[in-house]
Amino acid sequence: MFELWSNLVSTRKLTLIRTVSVMVLAAVALVLGSTITNLALERLEQSSIGPYGEKIPVNGGALNVYRNGHAGQTIVLLSGYGTAAPALDYAPLIRELGNYNVVVVEGFGYGYSNKNAGPRTIENISAELHTALATLNIPKPYVLAGHSLAGFYTLYYSNHYPGEVSAVIGIDPTVPADTTGQTDASGGGTNWERMLSTTGVVRIATSIDPNLARPAGDAYSTSELERIRLMTSWNYGNPALADEGKEMANNARKLHGLSYPDALPVLTFLSTESMASMPQWYDRHERQLRNVQRHEIVVLDGGHYLHWTQSRAMAKAIGEFLGRTPKSP
Repeated sequence: MFELWSNLVSTRKLTLIRTVSVMVLAAVALVLGSTITNLALERLEQSSIGPYGEKIPVNGGALNVYRNGHAGQTIVLLSGYGTAAPALDYAPLIRELGNYNVVVVEGFGYGYSNKNAGPRTIENISAELHTALATLNIPKPYVLAGHSLAGFYTLYYSNHYPGEVSAVIGIDPTVPADTTGQTDASGGGTNWERMLSTTGVVRIATSIDPNLARPAGDAYSTSELERIRLMTSWNYGNPALADEGKEMANNARKLHGLSYPDALPVLTFLSTESMASMPQWYDRHERQLRNVQRHEIVVLDGGHYLHWTQSRAMAKAIGEFLGRTPKSP
């Protein structure tokens, strides 16, 4: 009887092991198949959809820069963290700024720029931006505008290259927290976000629900929305973005106590939704600009990506602000 029971248990264990093994192999095959399919689709898409902008050699890599080609005062646009296609994301605002020479610099990890880069420290990011603008002979001084996390970079850049910036525009910009802490940005571990991209999960998710990658509002063309969806799949969680995320707290620490130059005009747009979710949002920006002799804070209805839905109002305010701003600091 004992021998019969022992044989029965052994048979059940063997069956369980075989079942689990089959399931694991099936899962591996599914992931492998999805990864290969995703890679093939990416190559097909990238070969059939021509890139926008031009590649500028920087530090052994290449940054993609889009220019609208118009005459007028130069406005350099920097995107917020993780924006898949900055030049497309800013398309409604670029159209409204038709009287300006608009330049969108896509940092490493963004748009059509390289996806690998050196450490994403605020020093490196600012130096790369400066190199790209100098290589293109962008007329100085230029207006520097940044959304969200780019508020770190406009603050640092305007202090380190003060003679090259005539004004700063913030689009719901991030203000460095009052902290002296430091994080370990040495890297390591698994980049799970990148795995979601390479295995095709992001592609599948955005195909099922395009709104996951679609900007709000009705200011985008159908082709722009589709390309943004595709580029979200291509760029999601890439190495440069992952490192920038790890460096975020360290970059904030380096900006502790830093203010914009007193004589540099600063225009800041704040979102009502951000103010509702973060009660100190307005006050923190007001404190940051306390020393700036000429600054304005404009509150607009909408979410964090104000340029998705408020580009017309933003362009009007920018025109009025810059119209009263000297062309040189």
